[in-house]
Amino acid sequence: MAPRSVLITGANRGIGLGLLKQFLKVKDIQIIIATCRDPTKAEELNALKNDARLHILPLNIDDDESISALYNSVSQLVGEDGLTVLLNNAGVLLPYDVEGEKSRSTMLRQLETNAVSTALMIQEFLPLLKKASEKSAIDGFSIDRSAIVNISSTSASVHMIDGSFNGPIVAYRMSKSALNSFAKSCSIELAKYHILITSFCPGWVKTDMGGANAQLEIEDATSTLVGNILKLDKAHHGAFLDRTLKVIPN
Repeated sequence: MAPRSVLITGANRGIGLGLLKQFLKVKDIQIIIATCRDPTKAEELNALKNDARLHILPLNIDDDESISALYNSVSQLVGEDGLTVLLNNAGVLLPYDVEGEKSRSTMLRQLETNAVSTALMIQEFLPLLKKASEKSAIDGFSIDRSAIVNISSTSASVHMIDGSFNGPIVAYRMSKSALNSFAKSCSIELAKYHILITSFCPGWVKTDMGGANAQLEIEDATSTLVGNILKLDKAHHGAFLDRTLKVIPN
């Protein structure tokens, strides 16, 4: 078994591109949609277009009209079966420290993209996710029925702010905590539709965002993550998890 369709935001580089490559290995997935701001400039992403299941679409996640245009395009692609998995990966990290220079715009930019815009994406795509759940023959919660998966970060865990790793990620941490809060609310309010909702930390990965000193290669991190995303069921609904399915305290 596998989800019929998967939509990945921010799929032109880093973890998003790594996730896309792993999902393309799952032959039972029928439709895979990858988004980025400007597909014409996404060379590595376009190199994967030899797989007929892949559809590359533009998305500026901070623009409501762009989100709506994407919804219309995806609706045509998935048809009456709806969208099975919405994987929210697009995000931004701008350095910000407690004792650094004050910048309202830097803080708000991260809150907007990582929390507000992602929340609006979820709301926009709810009709297609509900449709997938209604059409499915699967009972209960399953990644193969209907699901929202958010890429978050262990740094979002208030419980784990202990000084062991601070760095200039204060605003990023705030934004991902806000996203986790929205996801938890979704898990409660959307449970009646049997839409599975989880948030994941992929680990500290060697990307533009993670930096060269990170612990994990993109392929290793995303291979483990996708393998476990495909295992999601009722036991994981509403949870905040690492890539191995270990629960992270919020």
